[in-house]
Amino acid sequence: MSALPVDKPAADVPAAEAVIQVRDLTNRFGSQAVHEHLDLDVRRGEILGVVGGSGTGKSVLLRTIVGLRRPTSGRVHVFGEDLLSLPPERRSKVERRFGVLFQNGALFSSQSIVENVAMPLIEHIRLKRADAEGLAGVKLALAGLPQGTEHKYPSELSGGMVKRAALARALALDPEILFLDEPTAGLDPISAAAFDQLILTLRDALGLTVFLVTHDLDTLYTTCDRVAVLSQKKVLVCDRIDAVAATDDPWVQSYFHGPRGRAALQAADALREVN
Repeated sequence: MSALPVDKPAADVPAAEAVIQVRDLTNRFGSQAVHEHLDLDVRRGEILGVVGGSGTGKSVLLRTIVGLRRPTSGRVHVFGEDLLSLPPERRSKVERRFGVLFQNGALFSSQSIVENVAMPLIEHIRLKRADAEGLAGVKLALAGLPQGTEHKYPSELSGGMVKRAALARALALDPEILFLDEPTAGLDPISAAAFDQLILTLRDALGLTVFLVTHDLDTLYTTCDRVAVLSQKKVLVCDRIDAVAATDDPWVQSYFHGPRGRAALQAADALREVN
């Protein structure tokens, strides 16, 4: 097994520099446990991919870390802070330090693209609308959207453009951590590959830490420094992708060594040779 991630430096960051620490986490929905005693660290400056079969709670874990869901038990610290125990004003300040791109973009359909991106600037730092929309235009350009799209509505954009607009909104407050939930789902291969390269560029240019939930093998091989596999209600393994792919587990073997996994590996190796 070859294939280190391509087009980026390895992020071999000491665990002591973890900006997200999850310890002994349990999430239940009624009598059904999605996570039990789950532990995970996310290191500063890395892109961590989170994968797992259907129902393993990838999006639930993301929502728990960003404070949108209160866990049944356990601890989640972001920048050393337990969001759920903070007073509202302090919690709001910490939350400004990360941005979230939800599945399907989650843009407000009744607002234009520039209004969607300007909203966090107006709500959180009280910018005047004209100033907020001016800065939103910068974020849209950073996300790779062409001029002329800012005054359109989400329904008027392609799926790839919606994802980029949602990314611009996630970047609005200059976050330190970027949470991405299935960012390339539903995109054609060319758009997905362009989005992967955009994430790498933004990570390197802005010094971001990226928590990436995905099922896209090409995204894993292209962008991720480490991959965490959710299985059996916890993190089965979290390591570089070649070590994860070698894990003796039926789901891991099927996922990484099936036809799509082999194709993604070959594509990553070919790109690495070109570069």
